[in-house]
Amino acid sequence: MRRFLQMSRRLSRLLIILFVLFAPMSAFAVNPDEVLADPALEARARALSAELRCMVCQNQSIDDSNADLARDLRLLVRERITDGDTDEEVLDYIVSRYGEFVLLKPRVSLRTLLLWGAPVLLILAGGVSLIVFARKRAGKPTGSKLTDEEQARLAELLEK
Repeated sequence: MRRFLQMSRRLSRLLIILFVLFAPMSAFAVNPDEVLADPALEARARALSAELRCMVCQNQSIDDSNADLARDLRLLVRERITDGDTDEEVLDYIVSRYGEFVLLKPRVSLRTLLLWGAPVLLILAGGVSLIVFARKRAGKPTGSKLTDEEQARLAELLEK
């Protein structure tokens, strides 16, 4: 038990150290030279950057990524915003160049219907199969038939 506690403490310390080291990394993703002068436009750019996937990192938004491609996409988003595009127009432009995969939260469309509907379909299929399986088992007897010796013993016990 004591050994377990020591290992647990060491693991906790290691996780804390790793967290302290890696937590500020995403704060350095947007460089000061990328920031727009207008705070309202910068807020829009940040919100849009949080919705777009870094094509290099793939599990980070371009707002959090330090990759060169993410920087290029952040600059492109800011350029389109300063040109007067709406948020939807900016997203449409990026999607037209990089595909739906660039969106961290894919849109609901005919192409992504299976993606959005698959969890519901799987749950329904599982529920239906459980009901069918339970109904099939309900009609079947469990166990095996008694042997002649067991039947004789049962008759003997019932007569008493």
